[in-house]
Amino acid sequence: MAKEISAMIKLQVRGGAANPSPPVGPALGAKGVNIMEFCKQFNARTQEKQGKLLPVVITVYTDKSFDFIVKQPPVAVQLLEAAKLKSGSGVPNREKVGKVTWAQVQVIAEDKMVDLNCFTIDSAMSMVAGTARSMGLNVTGVKPSNN
Repeated sequence: MAKEISAMIKLQVRGGAANPSPPVGPALGAKGVNIMEFCKQFNARTQEKQGKLLPVVITVYTDKSFDFIVKQPPVAVQLLEAAKLKSGSGVPNREKVGKVTWAQVQVIAEDKMVDLNCFTIDSAMSMVAGTARSMGLNVTGVKPSNN
């Protein structure tokens, strides 16, 4: 018999660094979830992604038990990491703050492919390149074609 779902909670938590302070504690405490149990399981599962910002979707059931899915870091975070920048441009259409290559875009697209709503690596690369442009990053080089 399947458990009845009580709530879905979406958070962004640093890998290996979940603790009962906000935003984790209040979000889970309001639903009656054991906060320390979640923190232990999350930190154990994200040990290899130490310090990276990770989206997590927590499914809370009516008996106060829970499951969670850890997703890949957001594309914007990965692009800033690839370009070695702290933040994007405030005026991305006029002021470019950095650049990424198509090879870096392809690596990010392959990494994030499971979370994106596209079917081909080419469309995933276009989505990542669009995010880069909206952050004020130039995409340099020649786009590899998958013919």
